[in-house]
Amino acid sequence: MKICEALPLLASITGGYATVTDGEGRRIKTFDSSGRELEDYAGTVYELAAQSHRENRSLIGESQIVKGAQAWVLPVGPFVVSCSNVEKVKREQGLKRALEKALPLIARVAGGEAVLFDREGKRLASYNPDGTVNKEFLHKVSEAAKRAMELHEPVIGDSMSYPGAMAVRIPITRDYGMGFNNELAAKNNTKLYEEVKKFQYARYNFSDIIGESEVMRRVIDMGRHVARGMSTILIYGETGTGKELFAQAIHNASERSHKPFVAINCGALPASLIESNLFGYVEGAFTGAKRGGAPGIFEQAQEGTIFLDEISEMELNLQAKLLRVLQEKEVTRIGGDKPIPVNVRVLASTNKDLEKMVREGKFRSDLYFRLNVVELKIPPLRERASDIPHLVMHFIRKYNALLGKYVTDIEEEALEILVQYRWPGNVRELQNCIEHAINMVKDEQKISAGHLPPYIRRHFRVPAERGRAPVPRETLAETLARLEKEVIEKTLREVQFKKKEAAEILGISTTTLWRKMVQHGLQE
Repeated sequence: MKICEALPLLASITGGYATVTDGEGRRIKTFDSSGRELEDYAGTVYELAAQSHRENRSLIGESQIVKGAQAWVLPVGPFVVSCSNVEKVKREQGLKRALEKALPLIARVAGGEAVLFDREGKRLASYNPDGTVNKEFLHKVSEAAKRAMELHEPVIGDSMSYPGAMAVRIPITRDYGMGFNNELAAKNNTKLYEEVKKFQYARYNFSDIIGESEVMRRVIDMGRHVARGMSTILIYGETGTGKELFAQAIHNASERSHKPFVAINCGALPASLIESNLFGYVEGAFTGAKRGGAPGIFEQAQEGTIFLDEISEMELNLQAKLLRVLQEKEVTRIGGDKPIPVNVRVLASTNKDLEKMVREGKFRSDLYFRLNVVELKIPPLRERASDIPHLVMHFIRKYNALLGKYVTDIEEEALEILVQYRWPGNVRELQNCIEHAINMVKDEQKISAGHLPPYIRRHFRVPAERGRAPVPRETLAETLARLEKEVIEKTLREVQFKKKEAAEILGISTTTLWRKMVQHGLQE
């Protein structure tokens, strides 16, 4: 019979089973896609084939052999020919099982939730970034996932499981698809922003600034005087000199002291994040924008003070937008068209020569002149060495309390070394030095030269303190972390803590360098 001879070819083409039945639906011959005859099915009745013969028309329906597979039946004289997509369905089911098995790994690699969903967008399986099962959103329906299944193409948009995260939904077959988001990256961005924004209040006053030298007294007196005004102040100073300390003190000595103080580090965030956090945005302004939008720090600091740390790191296009806000005293959120009046005082700081940057075309001259209404220059520690003994005693008291030690003083030899040292990291470096020394002290009541950090002792050829406890063994992770800190610290000192130059030397981004500085206690 010619029909039976064609069955293996039909089964191979359709990727399933091909069968021929009599008019009552009884199977005569059945073949799979490899051309093998399935004799066990001979004589079994296929109701869809019988219906096709009775109605004398072709039909499409469920396969009798594999659940979920489809089949077509076609009456041919006294017989009925039927083919199904059984093997295609089996392959799809196998792929589905493999994907579900791989979801925990996909979640770890993507750094976010990984899901499997059906044609309605309902989650069939869901895993957290650490590879554990996410029960919170299991069986929840994602409209974006449903849209991807309807369009038969990937859909990218906001994640429904974590605010600010982005997600991609990919249809795999007509019946299911998979998706994943960047939850960890969104969390890290949020954490980084909160660290960079620092705080919404000023903790320090001029009385907290330690300095008895003439040059320092002049700067403090000038700071107290200009604090009472309304003008923008540009604070110059090398890294570690205390620019932010002065900014907080100025705010607290001003008439705005009971209003918000908002600080943001312009050198530690990507330009896109800086812009949205400075000016705010409306709902739908960009992919990932929060529902209802969000105010920027100009709105958050209304009637208070904004401190723009490392203003020299701001990109030129953002400089133009900042200038417009300063001149017009109003801000327009990203994606919006409604100007919002703002009443804030702006303090900015830099450790770079802005005049030189203006000449080199790296900083807008109009913004420079707008910011530099009042100029406050904080001297480096090497130019006020007479303040070092006062600072040393202050840090001894501080770390005695924190570390549970009872150090009362510093030996003359050690103090002489500290006075002679050049301090490229300024007060912050001195603070870290004293913290190190307090940690090295055992039962002594005074810091000696041998307690000072190794790099300072090497500089002055001072031996380590005798009788000190042996250095405990380190794990590989601890050793790598220590070496990383030493390399970063050494590079920063060589370039006088200029982050962009240090990042280029280390072969990492400025943002990555900033994160590592925070991690190792080297941050601005």
